[in-house]
Amino acid sequence: MDALLNFLKQTGFATVDPKQLIMLLISCVLLYLAIVKKYEPMLLLPIAFGMLLTNLPGAGMFHEELFADGHVHWDMFGGAANEAGQVVSPGLVDYLYLGVKLGIYPCIIFIGVGAMTDFGPLIANPISLLLGAAAQLGIFATYAAANGVLGFDMLESASIGIIGGADGPTAIFVTSKLAPHLLGPIAVAAYSYMALVPVIQPPIMKLLTTKKERQIEMKQLRTVSKTEKIVFPIVVTIFVAFLVPSAAPLIGCLMLGNLFRESGVVERLNKTVQNELMNIVTIFLGISVGATATASTFLIFDTIKIIALGVVAFGLGSAGGVLLAKFLNLFLKNKINPLIGSAGVSAVPMAARVSQMVGQKENPKNFLLMHAMGPNVAGVIGSAIAAGVLIAICS
Repeated sequence: MDALLNFLKQTGFATVDPKQLIMLLISCVLLYLAIVKKYEPMLLLPIAFGMLLTNLPGAGMFHEELFADGHVHWDMFGGAANEAGQVVSPGLVDYLYLGVKLGIYPCIIFIGVGAMTDFGPLIANPISLLLGAAAQLGIFATYAAANGVLGFDMLESASIGIIGGADGPTAIFVTSKLAPHLLGPIAVAAYSYMALVPVIQPPIMKLLTTKKERQIEMKQLRTVSKTEKIVFPIVVTIFVAFLVPSAAPLIGCLMLGNLFRESGVVERLNKTVQNELMNIVTIFLGISVGATATASTFLIFDTIKIIALGVVAFGLGSAGGVLLAKFLNLFLKNKINPLIGSAGVSAVPMAARVSQMVGQKENPKNFLLMHAMGPNVAGVIGSAIAAGVLIAICS
């Protein structure tokens, strides 16, 4: 009987906290959105399951004290006691999370993103770079609002602002360095808004443009040579690394992947980073990021503020590109369809597809997809540079 009672006391049913039950419910809702609604399932599903794992009572898969105060406590991984004098046995997710904390997973994913990205539309129409830069308005405006109005400190504000780039790996990279305690809610917000691009962007695009502007037809882009495509990642890496050294890890990995693609001499590596490597790292990244969403860090009022600021950041980013395109049209002979400006957020290629969809509804002869891909891939570069700027400012 004593053995039975002892067993019952050690079950999760005896030790469960009501807050953990709420987190389990939230994780199940996210699983539903990923599986049934297909909202960014590649990352939302492992994030949701990681959230489920970390909130199972007594499972001990993730220990926040190993990463307290933003540092990896290597001595505790080796068996040293914590402040309470207890020896922590690191769990599976603790080891997986090291890849997030050390900035490994986001950079590897950027290699895969680079290998899947065609920078041809950007090279063919360099003005796209300005539209991608304008879309970073959401990042810096939200950073200012979070820090100056809502009481977040500089590190937290920078991590929240980066949601406006609509780039999950970049948001995770910045947050893991500056405000790891917010990693759970920021990751969930970033990937949720990436999935909601077709819902959030069209009303903003229509609000800021006239019907005549949405009907503007653009000329076909010129053909970009192979030499240009090979030189581009090399030049961008050197220039950005000199300009914003803290952005070099993300930009360097992005451009390395693109060089694999465009050089044509490492096809095996190109296929590997696009498929096997990226898929494996995506699983590890999702599970370990989701595991940071414990009840104590997620079920707080700040989470609601982060989610609200995230949608503001994303909306401002979409608006920034549209408004700059309208401004440029005051001086350009060949007008830009302002709809492609909203693709300056780095949700590739979904944001470009939304520009195409909205434009074709207004004018069936409109084919904006390739034009929108220019600002879209420029947004990937822009968000990485913005991340480097925020890290430099806050470090």
